[in-house]
Amino acid sequence: MSPQSPTNKNIPEAPISIVENISSEVINHVITQPILDWFAHAGRKNLPWQQDKTPYRVWISEIMLQQTQVTTVIPYYQRFMTSFPTVVDLANAEQDEVLHHWTGLGYYARARNLHKAAQMVRDQHGGDFPTEFEQVLALPGIGRSTAGAVLSLSLNQPHAILDGNVKRVLARYFGVAGWPGNKKVEDRLWQFAIANTPADAAGYYSQAMMDMGATMCTRSRPKCGLCPIASGCFARENEKQSEFPGKKPKKTLPEKSVNLLIYKEGNKVLLQQRPPTGIWGGLWGFVEADDKQLEELAIPKQENEIPGFRHTFSHFHLDIAPWVIEVDEAHLASVSEIYDSPQMWYDLKEPAEVGLSAPTKNIILQLSLQATDASK
Repeated sequence: MSPQSPTNKNIPEAPISIVENISSEVINHVITQPILDWFAHAGRKNLPWQQDKTPYRVWISEIMLQQTQVTTVIPYYQRFMTSFPTVVDLANAEQDEVLHHWTGLGYYARARNLHKAAQMVRDQHGGDFPTEFEQVLALPGIGRSTAGAVLSLSLNQPHAILDGNVKRVLARYFGVAGWPGNKKVEDRLWQFAIANTPADAAGYYSQAMMDMGATMCTRSRPKCGLCPIASGCFARENEKQSEFPGKKPKKTLPEKSVNLLIYKEGNKVLLQQRPPTGIWGGLWGFVEADDKQLEELAIPKQENEIPGFRHTFSHFHLDIAPWVIEVDEAHLASVSEIYDSPQMWYDLKEPAEVGLSAPTKNIILQLSLQATDASK
């Protein structure tokens, strides 16, 4: 039996749940039918990735939807599938082209992993997206829940899922206390997820659970009065909806700063390609300099053409100071020779289709608006 097939054989007595000692009879499929009935008349069924479902199409949508709203993803998904209609098309594309299609979605490691995984599918599976759970799980950027979602949603294989929306529904209904990022809490939620996933309708149920979390059992202002499983929900019956799931322990984010050197000649600016790994890996951005390097370049400390701004990552704040350095045509080559990494002179009027980090995109937009205003 698959490790994710619905079964309650190995469910221990509740060590994490506030509702202690829930029997397997109560756990097993207690919410399944009401959720399925609700989805039949109220669920979303016309999203782009729900049409002509294949493992590849579902995989792309699942990666894009990680930490990103459906309304944001739809246009990106449609453009992506137009450019890369098959996994082999994605594998054969240049990384720059893939990152360009991802610009603005954030968490760019997702795009780099998509590209690597597509190449693995091309080279190791003959261009056919794998349909075995362990093979899907072995692809870069795919975890247990994503692998289950791809195979259940596209092929109706009996695998449970546990994305953020599903965690919220299960934590509230069964009273599972604690932050789901804690392994013991997550393991407990997996037990409930597996026990309620029907073997014969896993894909339908997976989509229904995601919809429940996204449209009904929302983070704030959940629609408990319309919820099909409200009558048995621990959080609702105890008026503790805001306490489930538990919040991630807060910590103060460290602050970092960087100077961006915007070498500019007419409508062109110098961009460098970042190393393939790390923050903004493979993306194009402006030359970075610390305060000492800035001082050595003798850039005047005065009000700049573009104001500084803060960009916040999940693990730190980055304060960015842009410095526009006008160079004439005679100095273009000499400026380029200073830096070792791949570089280009990016035309603001005829932009290249390359992946840009969010701060780079922000600065380029401001420069383009300034150029437009100057030409009026």
